[in-house]
Amino acid sequence: MKAQRSYPRFTITQKGTRWVEQGHPWIYDAEVLSGEPAENGALVDAVSEKGKYLGTGFLSENSKIRIRLISRNANDSFDEAFWRRRVKYAWDYRKTVMGGDISCCRVIFGEADGFPGLTVDRFSELLVTQTLSVGMEKQKPVIFEALLNVLREDGQDIRGIFERNDVALREKEGLEQYKGWYGEEHPESPVTEICENGIFYSVDTENGQKTGFFLDQKYNRLAVARLAKGRRVLDCFTHTGSFALNAAMGGAEHVTAVDISEAAVEMARRNAERNGLEGKMDFVAANVFDLLPELEKQGKAPYDFIILDPPAFTKSRRTVKNAERGYKEINLRALRLLPRGGYFATASCSHFMENELFVRMLKSAALDAGVELRQIEARQQAPDHPILWNVPETDYLKFYIFQVV
Repeated sequence: MKAQRSYPRFTITQKGTRWVEQGHPWIYDAEVLSGEPAENGALVDAVSEKGKYLGTGFLSENSKIRIRLISRNANDSFDEAFWRRRVKYAWDYRKTVMGGDISCCRVIFGEADGFPGLTVDRFSELLVTQTLSVGMEKQKPVIFEALLNVLREDGQDIRGIFERNDVALREKEGLEQYKGWYGEEHPESPVTEICENGIFYSVDTENGQKTGFFLDQKYNRLAVARLAKGRRVLDCFTHTGSFALNAAMGGAEHVTAVDISEAAVEMARRNAERNGLEGKMDFVAANVFDLLPELEKQGKAPYDFIILDPPAFTKSRRTVKNAERGYKEINLRALRLLPRGGYFATASCSHFMENELFVRMLKSAALDAGVELRQIEARQQAPDHPILWNVPETDYLKFYIFQVV
């Protein structure tokens, strides 16, 4: 029997109802016909125009995403036990799909784990969080306590939670930006060390990009390492050197790591020293959009393996065309630099640069470069960043490896 409903009711349009019934957890403001009084961030029930229960979710008064559903089960009670079950389910999933490789992984991936607007990454003894919805912000004390308890009860040494809430998106939810430790229990420094694919990294969870390190490319880095032996590698947009270090560890003859950020290049250099790889690597602080044309002008092919892992060039559909031009420019330049038989890895981490568009861009770049691409692998994000087929936004990372022929 369904539980007595105690949450404010919000009536949704027919279009919004179809969207929800197809499995998407977001209800946009334009699809809300009416709603009972409710606090921002409160739990509310979504119902169709005929009064059919669609689900329960968090109200976001300041966002275009007006309701973020967390359950479609009318019998759910959203108490501590509910959130603990959700946390345990997410953690058990990671232990299964990562094969025990859980000392650094994504523990919670927002909607894909039933925590809309919440990201939790584990870096050794630290959990790093981003809370991007007002509903999750209100539930933080319960969810964070559940995180610590579930992981520690599983024998994981977790010493603190660092919040990276210095994200402009929070302002659209009416939330302030900040970063810092959550609670009183934490180590002295937000800098920690992780070991991924047998490589040690220093991770600055306070000042690094996003939560401090990009975990989604973990197994794509291994794929690069398998092809790197004996090759001269150029790693563009290296950040703190992850692809470059994997290539060097994989036996590359030499690796050049490039990033526009002096701080990132310095961190990459220190990571190389930590792993005893500095003799096989050099580091360049430069704009890749300037460097690739310069190398092309030199009229020689100093590299036989080039890796492109740029930041997202677009974060909205409005700028996709500009992003496509940017992606094509760097891919075309890289393909012109490579000799026949060389290897090429290229990625896009923007959801809005959909795979079909990315593939079309690559075909155009190869045609203009006068080369053919022999596909070795087509890959996506690591499975600790699960993709829900009914939520396209969770499918964002494209990663291709080719031989140039």
